[in-house]
Amino acid sequence: MKEDICTIPINEVFEPREGCPICRMRDMLENRITEYITGSAMMEPDVRIVTNRTGFCYDHFAMMLTKGSRLSNALILESHLKEIQKNILRAGQKGAPGKKELQAAQELDKSCFVCEQVQWGMQHMFGTIYSLWQSEAEFRDLYNQQPCLCLPHYTALLSGAVKGVHRRNYEAFAQATTDIVLRYAQPLEKDVTYFCSMFDYRSKGKDWGTSKDAIERAIHFLTSRKVGWNKQEDNKLGIL
Repeated sequence: MKEDICTIPINEVFEPREGCPICRMRDMLENRITEYITGSAMMEPDVRIVTNRTGFCYDHFAMMLTKGSRLSNALILESHLKEIQKNILRAGQKGAPGKKELQAAQELDKSCFVCEQVQWGMQHMFGTIYSLWQSEAEFRDLYNQQPCLCLPHYTALLSGAVKGVHRRNYEAFAQATTDIVLRYAQPLEKDVTYFCSMFDYRSKGKDWGTSKDAIERAIHFLTSRKVGWNKQEDNKLGIL
């Protein structure tokens, strides 16, 4: 398969033929960005201006704590908190915060620097996937050999393909993508059903087979996140 600087990352995430390749792509981007933001980018004024304004979601704050030192995270938080006091809470200014400040607070609640960068990277990589699938028979074979696509990334791939794939190729791409999901979802549903049946007294002594981790696999399929990604939320659900 012809490779260049754009296709190498795509081939790297599809070659293992294990799990959802788009999850692997997302994880790779998250790791790179969180390492960057708590490392060399921490002292770059242009980057700090953006992170001060956008902040981070809980999950990516937690990931940053595992990537960078506590000092690097504290420095990022320090300037971000100052930005909030100045532009949202109007520290040192007369009068209560108004509609403008409330809107800024609402936007901050939904924004995350890492999420935005990951989304940007995913969109560009999706474009490469669509291009390779339409032009490279070898990549189509590799794509079709994938054992799984989680539901969120299946949805994202097909949504982007409406514009990213030529309309004469869309039906074939959508069918190939759906086939991958069905090959995984159908046995998964059977494993969940079998897991439930094992709590019937008539199943006493039966082998659990492949159903033991059906709950964890179903959560991953439905959310794109593996159990253990967010230990605080997993503890609430009682699965860790």
